Amino acid sequence: MRKERLIVPVAVAVAVVWAVAQYLASLLFERELVRALADLEARGEMVMERSQVERGWLSSSGVVHVSPVLGDGWRLELTYSARHGVFSTRIEGGFHPAIGPRQLHLFGDWLPSSPPSWHARYQTLGGTLEGTIQLAPFLISQGPRELDFRGGQLSFGGQQGDWRLRARLQPWRLTDGVATLESGLVSLESRYAYTAGAHHFTQRDLLRIDQLAWQQPGLALEASELVYRSRMQLDDSELRIDSELTLAEVLAAEQVLLTGRVAMELSRINADAVREALAGLRREAAKARELAPRELIARLEPELRATLVDSPRLDLTEVDLESPMLGLAARGDGSLFFDPRRLDELSLARLDDEEERARWLTRIDGDGIWREVPAVVALWLGLPLGTRDLELDVIRGRVRVNGRPMPSLWR
Repeated sequence: MRKERLIVPVAVAVAVVWAVAQYLASLLFERELVRALADLEARGEMVMERSQVERGWLSSSGVVHVSPVLGDGWRLELTYSARHGVFSTRIEGGFHPAIGPRQLHLFGDWLPSSPPSWHARYQTLGGTLEGTIQLAPFLISQGPRELDFRGGQLSFGGQQGDWRLRARLQPWRLTDGVATLESGLVSLESRYAYTAGAHHFTQRDLLRIDQLAWQQPGLALEASELVYRSRMQLDDSELRIDSELTLAEVLAAEQVLLTGRVAMELSRINADAVREALAGLRREAAKARELAPRELIARLEPELRATLVDSPRLDLTEVDLESPMLGLAARGDGSLFFDPRRLDELSLARLDDEEERARWLTRIDGDGIWREVPAVVALWLGLPLGTRDLELDVIRGRVRVNGRPMPSLWR
């Protein structure tokens, strides 16, 4: 009899615990979604909004709208429907990209196929999200132009402060009349780690293209194993971008036209000014009025000029290129520096003026070296045929080669 009396309160307690846990799971999902969208928007490149939001204990749904801060070149709508569990939430929805000023939907207006779907699972306790988007093959034809896309898959995951994206695209082909660009397998790995509000962030990207071929009458180029790596970091003091491009080989007429590697680094972009410029950009975009690029630059000119106060520099940390077909090689390194004194004398908005471009050019100094320069290059520059190295100096925008003014290359 005593055991029977315990059944009802135990059942009630279990039901209450389940209901509270279910309610907390829905709250945590909603909180993490809001935080994730706010953090991605804080990066400064996109506007994130939601509509048709319905929140519930067992399920919730809505539409996430993604668009660039400026312009109307594209828009993305992600519909989602979430089924909440105590320990995890299952999410599914549709992927609806739109292109151009008229915002025509890629799937439906451009392609006679349904939009891709996406699926994800959110772990309540760990706060992690893992999901995939499957891209179906499609064929677009517009007169002599044709794009044959053979499908792919995007996967994403992570948690607040650390997100990953992986993309794997099957070979595709673009035809424009008698010219054809064809790609082999393409893969992208990207990781974005950040602090609250994207005050600090680090983004790493790795792009691999197995093969890339261009064909037109009289010309056929084929590149293999193109690898591009980049690392962008914003910290307390600067924005720094490191990048590297590696080419296994580029073939022309079945001969190696080019092979090698180029690595460079852009640094000393003032971090506080970058954050101020991004904030100003978001403020202008929020005013919902179209600005010409020149007018927008003029409005943000103080913030944009302030990014240059620490004397930005561009380093070619390594150039190692070779062309067996032409018998040429380029190996060396170098640096360029920007003189930030009297920045108020310069105007970004007037860069289309030749005199203004000349003012900016006088702010550039630097040096570099081309080791083991080919004799034909030395001859082209009017140097002795026995010249082994080219020492390049940039002084107030003017280039000197081995102590001599750079000769005119086009006569």
